[in-house]
Amino acid sequence: MKKTLDTKLDKIRNSKYQKTGFIIADAKDGDMGGGVFAPGPMLKNPVQPKSYKSYLQAMREMTNSGLIDIMLMSASSAEILNKENIFQNSGVTPAVRFNDTTDIWGQRHSNYKEFASKNFRTVHLSSVSPFIDLGLYSITFSNDLEKDLESLWGFRTFLEDLANHDLRYFLEVFNPQIEIGIKEDQIPSYVNDCILKCLAGLTSKERPLFLKMPFNGPKAMEELCNYHPEGLIVGVLGGGKGTTRDTFELVRQSEKYGARVALFGRKINLAESPMNLVRLMRAVIEGTMQSMEAVKEYHACLAQEGILPKIPIDEDQKITENVLLDDAS
Repeated sequence: MKKTLDTKLDKIRNSKYQKTGFIIADAKDGDMGGGVFAPGPMLKNPVQPKSYKSYLQAMREMTNSGLIDIMLMSASSAEILNKENIFQNSGVTPAVRFNDTTDIWGQRHSNYKEFASKNFRTVHLSSVSPFIDLGLYSITFSNDLEKDLESLWGFRTFLEDLANHDLRYFLEVFNPQIEIGIKEDQIPSYVNDCILKCLAGLTSKERPLFLKMPFNGPKAMEELCNYHPEGLIVGVLGGGKGTTRDTFELVRQSEKYGARVALFGRKINLAESPMNLVRLMRAVIEGTMQSMEAVKEYHACLAQEGILPKIPIDEDQKITENVLLDDAS
């Protein structure tokens, strides 16, 4: 079955993009970085984790909904769902996280996030190539010569390994998680330049399908998207849960300033009603609904389904992520 991802990417590359062609990925790869709380907390009892079984069920339901284009998973989850033929007659593309750098490690009581990211890769490409053809590779720059060289050598090794398999990838670039000797307002330009330096030495065969990165504000997003419009497709990651208004503003502003992909993990997984959230994300992206209006509609859906919202609507309508404040609608 033709995958919606490939259809949409073709249109973007051929300057035929329309808002209805915006790509959305559900990132259900949390188990690559965490432990028992990777599937999220129970809705009615937040101190208890959901089960892995429920995590898999959420993947099945979102895939079957037709609302997304990519389902990003751990290799173990992808193997299970592949055996069930979940993606065989679906327009959704399955993908796995190819590497698990230390900046996604979030085990309880750990202190890994106090250190610069270090490269690591659990997944063997030969093990996943029988059931997927797409994955995510992650890299974080730290303004540290030795650490960044180590990360880039890891990337180089990955590309050499990838060349021996019939696989594609997209590239995730995080902001540094520690102080790196660069002022906070200079981080967006530093990250943009790191991305372009990283990709400049790659041929078209080696380049990622698209990027996954933080939304560092309208100026930074527009700068990167305008650098090489036909050859560099930019996607945004979701970050923390935030408010529902944060979620809708993030996709609206990202698309407005050139992004063509959204890859959200916690924003979808921790929502009271993930299906309604993604459906309304598309409405906001396509311009049929404003973000504030979408928040009200989301809460109306919760009320109709008898779900108690985690955040009261007055608070849920607020923008709490500073990067989104300047261009809020």
